Amino acid sequence: MQLEDTFGRKFKYLRLSITELCNFRCNYCLPDGNACDTPTGGLSIRQIETLVQAFAKMGTSKIRITGGEPALRKDLVDIISLCKQTPGIDKVALTTNAYRLNKDAQKYKDAGLDALNVSADSLDPRMFAAITGKKKLEDILQGVDSALAAGIKTVKFNTVMLKQFNYKELSSFLAYLKQHEVTWRFIELMQTGDNQVFFERNHVPGQAIKNTLLTQGWERIIRGGDAGPAQEFSHPDYRGNIGLIMPYSKDFCDTCNRLRVSSQGKLHLCLFANEGHDILPYLEAGDVDATIEAVGLSMKDKKATHFLQEGFTGATKQLAMLGG
Repeated sequence: MQLEDTFGRKFKYLRLSITELCNFRCNYCLPDGNACDTPTGGLSIRQIETLVQAFAKMGTSKIRITGGEPALRKDLVDIISLCKQTPGIDKVALTTNAYRLNKDAQKYKDAGLDALNVSADSLDPRMFAAITGKKKLEDILQGVDSALAAGIKTVKFNTVMLKQFNYKELSSFLAYLKQHEVTWRFIELMQTGDNQVFFERNHVPGQAIKNTLLTQGWERIIRGGDAGPAQEFSHPDYRGNIGLIMPYSKDFCDTCNRLRVSSQGKLHLCLFANEGHDILPYLEAGDVDATIEAVGLSMKDKKATHFLQEGFTGATKQLAMLGG
């Protein structure tokens, strides 16, 4: 069985949010921290087991664990292990702000983690603190070194490009890639329900960065079947690669291959959908078959595009709700 929507797109990739809480205060996401109404609970380990088994039977081969900040859950290592041990799941990835990575990298690897994405919006400690509200850049870079030493082979950095903050640092990111065999991904700032003014002041079209890379000799890499939305580039003079995530680019949604499940047990067909489909009752009952049926029926509602170009942000107030 392979999940497919009415546009012929096949879905092998699940982004699973295990908490909406985050301990950073990034200015493009949670500048004031989590709101008082942010849910503190999340899916139980048994509910996650039902969910992962159901998606594996529907052809999902890759799971990315996201938040909020997933390391705020004490059972993160158990969740990684559960996903990796589920028949049919070939790849388990984690997106994190890396505040615990230096301590736990080996535990993640031993649990079966295959790939790691680390949020790092600047290589300047002062700018990093200005964007995230935390003086943690050195700890994060040490954590990445620990992850590589532990044997996690696929490591990527995520940077949201901001016109008034880190856009002028492109040369610093490139210099880092001269010496480090990682991928640095630059993400277009996306408008959400809570950041309209900030978006208007700081949005940088990804195409501008792409044009710069192409003039410098970077070449496009062909995407894998379970890859996310990034366009990736390599250069013979650099050890690392570059990824660009450009949600406002033409045809961005044509290759969509991923679905999202929130920490509250709702299936989101798109990051910017109007609402999630509640599958929590089936997860609570431990009913894999009912979960499969509910997800399959929901697929008819998946739209061709996210409509971001029209200023539509759906139910996404801020990116911590679903891990971006």
